[in-house]
Amino acid sequence: MKFAKVKETTNLDSRFIQAAMSASLLEKEEEISLAKAWRENKDAKALDKLTTAHMRLVIAMALRFKNYGLPVADMIQEGCVGMMEAAARFEAGRDVRFSTYASWWIRASIQDYILRNWSIVRGGTSSAQKALFFNLRRLRAQLSKTGDDSLSDDTREEIAESLGVSRSDVAMMEARMAAPDTSLNVAVGETESGMVIERMDFLVDSAPLPDELAEQSIDEARRASWLKKALGVLNERELSIINARRLNDEQETLENLGHRLGISKERVRQIENRAMEKLHRVLSGHMSGPVAA
Repeated sequence: MKFAKVKETTNLDSRFIQAAMSASLLEKEEEISLAKAWRENKDAKALDKLTTAHMRLVIAMALRFKNYGLPVADMIQEGCVGMMEAAARFEAGRDVRFSTYASWWIRASIQDYILRNWSIVRGGTSSAQKALFFNLRRLRAQLSKTGDDSLSDDTREEIAESLGVSRSDVAMMEARMAAPDTSLNVAVGETESGMVIERMDFLVDSAPLPDELAEQSIDEARRASWLKKALGVLNERELSIINARRLNDEQETLENLGHRLGISKERVRQIENRAMEKLHRVLSGHMSGPVAA
């Protein structure tokens, strides 16, 4: 069986399995020789023989993930990609069988395929999230056999600690696995006029509308301009007191201001009130006048 023919396989038929299972196993010395021939000389025949002999490993690995609802033939294809990667990276000088080394690459390729296609929402973007997806699914499957597929708080905490993720990540992944993806364009009813009502129509966005954001930005800029002009009517001491008492995040006390300015705290209060009256008169004139476009 030529390795190239695997790409033409559209389903997992008996002939494909028979061909994979009937392929001759390789001795350690032979697979080292084939690996060297491919890596050093790009010998395509050596690659074909090496990968064909390990095709049963790809099939066995893909069948472990058959319960994810994805085509087994596609997972085999991805496993073959992983095996090709393993063949390109395999160091024949190390005392390791090719099957041992390739198993990791085959499994990683199949898992990446599952994460890309299991949901329209991309998940498992990090190694920790990837481990969380597969371990959590396995644990839920074990719990479902006992009649309870829900996780306790202690179990979530234990999973989070063992996988190096947060408890909220575990809860989020659990929620994603609880139900399949549902299109927002699914029809859920009709109006009296016959207009189709979709699931998306029930989603409420609490964020301001674009015109509201634009209006808010313009108003804030206008108020800032008014305040800047109003502050210009204050003298130096009045401006210092208003900044310390009204415009800073931490309001300075009357006593501290009086000590710093060399006046009594009652005098500080009087100056502050006078400055606020000036600002009020100036700002009232802006707000009562015509609004500039």
